[in-house]
Amino acid sequence: MSDVFHLGLKKSDLQGAELAIVPGDPERVEKIAALMDKPVKLASHREFTSWRAELDGKAVIICSTGIGGPSTSIAVEELAQLGIRTFLRVGTTGAIQPHINVGDVLVTTASVRLDGASLHFAPMEYPAVADFACTTALVEAAKAVGATTHIGVTASSDTFYPGQERYDTFSGRVVSRFNGSMKEWQAMGVMNYEMESATLLTMCSSQGLRAGMVAGVIVNRTQQEIPNAETMKQTESHAVKIVVEAARRLL
Repeated sequence: MSDVFHLGLKKSDLQGAELAIVPGDPERVEKIAALMDKPVKLASHREFTSWRAELDGKAVIICSTGIGGPSTSIAVEELAQLGIRTFLRVGTTGAIQPHINVGDVLVTTASVRLDGASLHFAPMEYPAVADFACTTALVEAAKAVGATTHIGVTASSDTFYPGQERYDTFSGRVVSRFNGSMKEWQAMGVMNYEMESATLLTMCSSQGLRAGMVAGVIVNRTQQEIPNAETMKQTESHAVKIVVEAARRLL
């Protein structure tokens, strides 16, 4: 029987692991585990697929979170109950600054809280900020693999379409709160949009856990909306290598 509600895991499954890599996509989990030693599949329930592997003889957990803050909060909460204290999120993202190119890597230092889930952990005045050691490890790992790296603030939205001011939708409408918001974020130097970091960073920082975030750029919203499939695959591979190297540095 599982020790937690959703993940289908027991504390003994972790074999003392205190670090987890948390991609959104369940299909990305095995790819990450394959870059380490002794990969073992642990469980798969709904959007949560988990593997255990080893880096330099130490256990690491890889667990998907699904899309968005609510499911991310479930994965992080239950992993923390089982003993995880450091979380490294890896994903793909759409850049909104013209100088950021497809294939570049973004390391998030903090997130604009456009989500709702983070409010269940701390009031809006509390910043969604990444752990310094995690951020440093991700930046060093990105440089080690030769990635063009940008470091800064991410806008983290509950929705993929209106919250990121996309008009290529069924209604073609964006509510007034988000109308013109992308231009404002660009003016403030925000690098990109994604959907999990505000929840992850807020809940971890406010509870004494460590968290960091890295994402590969698969599209630049100032140029186009739909990513190229081959470029997306290459960028994902790059980001995955970076997060594994960062994990090694944090163990």
